[in-house]
Amino acid sequence: MISLAHLKRRLGQYAALWVGGFLLTGAAVLAGLLFADLMVAVDTVLPVTLAGVVLAMGAGLVLSLMSGETPGTKAVLLVLALFLVLPLLWGPMSAAVSLAFFADRSIEYSRVYAAVQIGISRVLMPLTGWILGGALVETVWGFFQGVASVIGVISAWVKLWPLVRRLLGPEPAREV
Repeated sequence: MISLAHLKRRLGQYAALWVGGFLLTGAAVLAGLLFADLMVAVDTVLPVTLAGVVLAMGAGLVLSLMSGETPGTKAVLLVLALFLVLPLLWGPMSAAVSLAFFADRSIEYSRVYAAVQIGISRVLMPLTGWILGGALVETVWGFFQGVASVIGVISAWVKLWPLVRRLLGPEPAREV
């Protein structure tokens, strides 16, 4: 048996972690701009926020695996964690990419961004070569960025929409 309530709670926490990583990275890089160049700020902030996101996701997964949930729920959570770890890491990365875009700078000058891209490519290239052949690595990287961004935006929207609705106030009563 799989506990859908527990899965929904963990996916909500995933969404909050993605949004938190994005916002915290963006704010920290902007604060870092007061003291250093954009790429220096990005290279200083990204390792910390990426490590924080991984630790938070790992802690949530460990707590779920140690909980009294059913083995089926734990197995689904483990598969989801493996599937969603790269999109989750893209939250802080996309904040840095967005800031570089608005500053009209190339994010590829960031050593941390380049290292993460190389690391992810080392994971994706063998999978791509095994499944599709080696010529599609750049396409897969672009696809990964798109999918990770879409997953992050959807999870953020799902998490933030109830808050926005509460801020806008209750729906007007209908007259009968």
